[in-house]
Amino acid sequence: MNPVLISVIVMIGLSLANLNVILALLVAAIVGGLTGGLGLKETMSTLIGGMGGNAETALSYILLGALAVAVQQTGIVALISNSEALKRIIGNKKGVFIFLLAMFASLSQNLIPVHIAFIPILIPPLLGLFNKLKVDRRAIASALTFGLQAPYMAIPAGFGLIFHGIIRDEMAANGMDVSLGQIASVLWIPTLGMLFGLIVAICFTYRSKRDYELDAVQQTQLEVAATTENNISFNKSHVFALVAMFTALAIQLAYGSLPLGALVGLIIMTVTGSIKWNDLHDLIDEGIKMMGFIAFVMLIAAGYGDVIRATGGVDSIVQSVVGGIGGSQFIGGLLMLIVGLVVTMGIGTSFGTIPIIAAIYVPLAQSLGFSPLATIILVGTAGALGDAGSPASDSTLGPSAGLDADGQHDHIWDTCVPTFLHFNIPLILFAWIAALVI
Repeated sequence: MNPVLISVIVMIGLSLANLNVILALLVAAIVGGLTGGLGLKETMSTLIGGMGGNAETALSYILLGALAVAVQQTGIVALISNSEALKRIIGNKKGVFIFLLAMFASLSQNLIPVHIAFIPILIPPLLGLFNKLKVDRRAIASALTFGLQAPYMAIPAGFGLIFHGIIRDEMAANGMDVSLGQIASVLWIPTLGMLFGLIVAICFTYRSKRDYELDAVQQTQLEVAATTENNISFNKSHVFALVAMFTALAIQLAYGSLPLGALVGLIIMTVTGSIKWNDLHDLIDEGIKMMGFIAFVMLIAAGYGDVIRATGGVDSIVQSVVGGIGGSQFIGGLLMLIVGLVVTMGIGTSFGTIPIIAAIYVPLAQSLGFSPLATIILVGTAGALGDAGSPASDSTLGPSAGLDADGQHDHIWDTCVPTFLHFNIPLILFAWIAALVI
């Protein structure tokens, strides 16, 4: 009985049973540690010691939440969402609107690499509009997760360049030299599977209307927009809000620190009077309410990943695949992808999964006669599988944090399950077929 497999099954089972994700991760970590022979004391010390791995990420989300609340209070997002241009584009075409959100989210990985930082700023102010249009938020969650994952798989820029670089370096370290050009030339193929899943989710599965309650804040926003849309004007608070957001982005890109960028953004808005000094306490409180949950999940997910690695179960489960293949490319390719799905679902990060599986997958692929391009597809897709659908992945936590701002979106059933079904299944199928053909 492999401790990683047992632990991941426990985590998924408890999450599907609607146990809080934080508690599900804690229980799964303990189960994994005990079945892996670590003992309770060592498991807990490994878990707590590993939480620091995502400390910067957690702080980023808290400060980003505060900045998002400050930007929302200036009305800049409401101004944009109520603009005549946007209304003309959207009309009653919900599908077009959702595809636009997917395209916008895609920019966060390559052109403007801020990852999930845009979600708390953009999505909560739009919830009233979503509710008015009766848009099924599961479709929006699918669109956002697609934008957070597909671009880094297919496009070698921003986070995509980092992901492709990790694949190149780890494959070279294990005896197979490939170029960034080769990686980019084939990883778009499994990404087509994600696009297929997105189209199915938006145009078929979640096409029907779904009712949500308009809370008092959303109702007021819509009433104000309806009665004063011609009187809404762009003012200096909106200017400084934009300056704060772009400064936060510039600092992140220049110094590689999202917490520093968010902090400077808050300082700019305070100094310019866009937000009041006495409101900072409330802003931080609201930021914690909005992003505190995802921050704590990311902290515990880092510790959980350390426990999973410490059990040695990852190496064991990969080695068990080697024994069960029997020289068959057909079986080998599928098992390699499924193991990647399990490992990434547990660890919650595709970037961190590549080094773990490449050490075994590269020589295994060579022994099975897979070409270098086919090996790239297997390694890259196996590493990315599970990023969509994992309760501990920021690609699912980010969309949930924005869509659940009014308490009407469930992280597991409205984000993780839809994204798992619509993205991981076609990813496996497209990658499996491509690896056998190329």
